[in-house]
Amino acid sequence: MNYLGHIYFSNNDPQLAIANLFGDFVKGKKYLKYPQYIQKGILLHRRIDDFIDHHHKVIHLIHKIRDSLPKVAPIAVDIYFDYLLAKNWDQYHPTKLPDFLVDLYSNIDLSNKPYPSDFKLFINLMIERNWMSYYPTEEGLYKMCQGVSNKLSFENALKDGYTVFYDFQNEITSCFHEYMRDANEYLIRTF
Repeated sequence: MNYLGHIYFSNNDPQLAIANLFGDFVKGKKYLKYPQYIQKGILLHRRIDDFIDHHHKVIHLIHKIRDSLPKVAPIAVDIYFDYLLAKNWDQYHPTKLPDFLVDLYSNIDLSNKPYPSDFKLFINLMIERNWMSYYPTEEGLYKMCQGVSNKLSFENALKDGYTVFYDFQNEITSCFHEYMRDANEYLIRTF
């Protein structure tokens, strides 16, 4: 899952959601130097990543799209799942996505928090530009694929990820809903 998925699995807790997103910025055991509430978010982030990386249907899907998206198929699946979560948000959350995002953003306070400045900048840009409000649109999917492709340090086919999504839309959508069912059950039970 990408940003929205990690936030979704943070149990409507803005502080946990931010700490969960911070998981991408912390490697190895460096998380131990942070306060308990940040450690909890980082560990949740890792649990979500581990679950999707080992989900049998997701593994099968990655193999299916790998020829079209060599080296970046797992990244594409994360993007696709965020797009589908945003598009199908009402099936998974009682609050409409725009209202959920407004509430989330209004409850984020990074002052006096021990996050590094690059992470704080990332969160401030996420709020200011309201990226996730575009996620449920085709344009949002296109921009996510382009943006992540441009950030990667190697030549990649993710810029074509938008087209690949539509080539495999039924399989991706089916896999997403199965993953969400399993992830909701697993993450609630184990965290």
